[in-house]
Amino acid sequence: MNERHAGAPGQVKEVTSLANPLIKDIKALAQKKFRDQQNAFMAEGLKLVIDALDLGWSIKTLVFAKAGRGNAAVEKVAARTVAAGGTVLEVSEKVLVAITRRDNPQMVVGVFQQKLLPLKDIRAHDGDVWVALDRVRDPGNLGTVIRTVDAVGAKGVILVGETTDPFSVETVRATMGSIFAVPVTRATSEAFLAWRNSFSGLVVGTHLKGAVDYRSVDFSRGPVLLMMGNEQQGLPDNLAESCDRLLRIPQAGRADSLNLAVATGVMLFEIRRGALKLAAEDTNQ
Repeated sequence: MNERHAGAPGQVKEVTSLANPLIKDIKALAQKKFRDQQNAFMAEGLKLVIDALDLGWSIKTLVFAKAGRGNAAVEKVAARTVAAGGTVLEVSEKVLVAITRRDNPQMVVGVFQQKLLPLKDIRAHDGDVWVALDRVRDPGNLGTVIRTVDAVGAKGVILVGETTDPFSVETVRATMGSIFAVPVTRATSEAFLAWRNSFSGLVVGTHLKGAVDYRSVDFSRGPVLLMMGNEQQGLPDNLAESCDRLLRIPQAGRADSLNLAVATGVMLFEIRRGALKLAAEDTNQ
């Protein structure tokens, strides 16, 4: 390893070997146990790293390809990382491919400290919408829901029970950067139900037993908590029974169910319909 520059408080290093311990630690973040041990996760792409820094996330390591040397935006992010006390690694494409496990990797990868919002710190106000996902298994579904929550201006996601990791590489990719903008909370089913009792707004869930068309409900008063069930089993009885209303999304085709992320998106756009307006310049085109 050649060290080009070491500055306080951060460091800048050039790395070409896959055997480098720093690279081994970053590669290990592909596994949950190492993400938990390091309390860290990986995000790919210059825009994502810039967004994360702008939103106040703590960066541990910035990795960029040699091709990025001289790129003003990359150099600026590197300077911000060093100033924040992080390490900057300039690496070969071979190293970047190994880290990302992709043949055509992004030029920049950031390693960030994980951040979860404690359930007790959620304060729901009028107009707020929270989504509770029960035992969501698929990282693509979770990432898409987080991205959709961001798109509609909902407040955050509560993960109930044993769920897929919101900081897995696959989930973070699927969020397209929204992981940095959307608060995520984790809770056991018991802790969630205890918290739900203090939630002052409307609590709804989608359920096959739901007799109410989701489009017929007035979501405009107070905060809303939307509960969505597991991909295979839907909402369990204890969560369904805690809902004020069980809703259904009407369907006309042969499919007997919707993908979890799609169903959550349909519900969120209806719940937030009154708050979503096209910009004036868009309506004039």
